[in-house]
Amino acid sequence: MNAFEYLTATAVEPALAAVNSDAAPARFIAGGTNLIDLMKENVMRPQRLVDISSLPLDGIEPTARGGLLLGSLARNADTAYHPLVRERYPLLAAAILAGASPQLRNMATNGGNLLQRTRCYYFYDVGVPCNKREPGSGCPAIGGVNRLHAILGASDQCIATHPSDMCVALAALEAVVHVQSAAGSRAIRFADVHRLPGDKPQIDTHIAADDLITGIELPPEGFAAHSAYLKLRDRASYAFALVSVAAALELDGGIIRKARVALGGVAHKPWRDPAAEALLEGREATAESFARCADALLRDAKGQGDNNFKIPLAHRAIVRALEMATSGDLTNTGQLQ
Repeated sequence: MNAFEYLTATAVEPALAAVNSDAAPARFIAGGTNLIDLMKENVMRPQRLVDISSLPLDGIEPTARGGLLLGSLARNADTAYHPLVRERYPLLAAAILAGASPQLRNMATNGGNLLQRTRCYYFYDVGVPCNKREPGSGCPAIGGVNRLHAILGASDQCIATHPSDMCVALAALEAVVHVQSAAGSRAIRFADVHRLPGDKPQIDTHIAADDLITGIELPPEGFAAHSAYLKLRDRASYAFALVSVAAALELDGGIIRKARVALGGVAHKPWRDPAAEALLEGREATAESFARCADALLRDAKGQGDNNFKIPLAHRAIVRALEMATSGDLTNTGQLQ
């Protein structure tokens, strides 16, 4: 591991100043469950770490608009088990509890979850090329071993996938991320937080290194009665998704009035397509309607060889997740037999 300077911050302004200093490339650190791994593997080499874990950003409180504000430093486990999250946003609770392990959820923060980087094995192996790690060096996943890689939104530069479960639910819920920097505060629609690789796969998000995530705002509508998170993976514990689906419906009798479907494990960001969701609105909640939505969501899907199976798997998962949401079945059945 490279040498680095370690600072602690007890207020937002000093934390921002420490990261914006010209003294050395710096990163915020809170739970450290992803950043420390990357530093150990020599993938990321910050010369300064600014510990923000003592900042007063760990609350979970109702908002004036009827939603819920999740502090960026609230732990994933505390968020998933919070009474208001479980009651009003069970989709989010289920997604968080489907991720990582209890030990990691006890350490990982909400803000850090948004910023975690891909688990692509080429990205983690500094002995091989990787455009995400070293732009212009190549992407050995294309034409190589790529069972875990993207089927949507990929480019000829990168086919890595985003690893978060929590973010898939936040995408379906249309959360808003609050960020503060030296230039001031701003709010970012969740759909605009992460980006596709394009010709700059080294840039994961529209949140800069000197931006501090202060909170994640959930809207009033949590789809508590009709939502489900389905995660398909190779084993039931501590495995990243091959395909995951966050499904949320507003039903009037058997008619769908509003639909949200977000996919994980298939792209460089949580994947949504409002046009595909619109195909469900005004329709009966049937397997046939769900299949049409799945067809539309996956119309541009492209396998890379080893991951071709993800396309039919995703189709079945979308239909199943929507069926679970219709029935109000929040059970997460995510192990491949």
